[in-house]
Amino acid sequence: MAAILDTLKQQSKSVLQLNWWTSWINIFVGCTILAAGFVFFINPYNIVPGGVYGASIVLHNLFPSIQVGTFGYMFDVPLLILSVILLGSKLGARTIVAALFTPLVMNLLSSLVYPTREALEKLDPAQLLGGTLNMTDHLMLTCVMGATLIGIGSGIVVCNQATTGGTDIIGMMLQKFFHIRFSKAILLVDAVVVCFGLVVIGFGIGNAEDTTQPSWYLSFYSLIAIFITSRVIAYVINGAKDDKLLFIISEKEMVELHNFILQDLDRTATRIKSSGLYTGAEKEMLFLVVNRREVTSVKQKIKEADPRAFVVVTDAYDTFGEGWKQLPSANEIQPE
Repeated sequence: MAAILDTLKQQSKSVLQLNWWTSWINIFVGCTILAAGFVFFINPYNIVPGGVYGASIVLHNLFPSIQVGTFGYMFDVPLLILSVILLGSKLGARTIVAALFTPLVMNLLSSLVYPTREALEKLDPAQLLGGTLNMTDHLMLTCVMGATLIGIGSGIVVCNQATTGGTDIIGMMLQKFFHIRFSKAILLVDAVVVCFGLVVIGFGIGNAEDTTQPSWYLSFYSLIAIFITSRVIAYVINGAKDDKLLFIISEKEMVELHNFILQDLDRTATRIKSSGLYTGAEKEMLFLVVNRREVTSVKQKIKEADPRAFVVVTDAYDTFGEGWKQLPSANEIQPE
């Protein structure tokens, strides 16, 4: 018995170590994806998707010799201190690593994809990867691509209980202390940053006299990028949210449906005693949650069991419990 217990402890320890390493690898991968989104699709076109790096893009236009990632360091240090103090030492350690690694990757990638120092300072898209990724004439596409990559990277980092710093930290504080959902907090803070950027600097391509592509047009692209990023973050953390909730009411005991749920779907349901308000007759009501792909087969089986059954199908916003997600802990990030 002691040997078995020792083996189980060793296995448990190995699983914990594997999870620990996997979590850190995911953080580095997420930071790299986020940095690539900025370097290839956001920075060269002066789209300002809010946050620390949005402000950094604006400042880079004023001080071209200082790279966007370097400005990121300047903003992140005081926010990292607040993160360690207010969000916990474990999360603070991961946040410190992620926030310091992201601008480093951003600066390294920028140095690699531009051929000269002058091109790097201008962040000239015509010289990005030798001009092979110049999307100046496709700003909506580059906006969507960049925001999607940023959202994926940020979502991966947040899923592993870290943050890339900046407004991520502010968003997590707003969630913890003011109970504002994480993605909405990020959307709110980033929108404020874009508005202040618009007031302070007419950032963007062209100038105020350019009527074909005035610089303030990029503020709208920036808001689109912020919205897409917040949605992608929520999707990465919470998933597609395609669960469906069914209420099935019948005057019969639907044994065929019971067997189908238990055996074919490998799920369970809750049987609720009910009665008709008008007739007073006893009825059976089943409370059932399935994924979107299973709804059609369930409805077909209901029709076979009782064609006169009353059925309500609605979206299940979130599903927790056996066979679904675990209930979140008090400190877990909830973007939705």
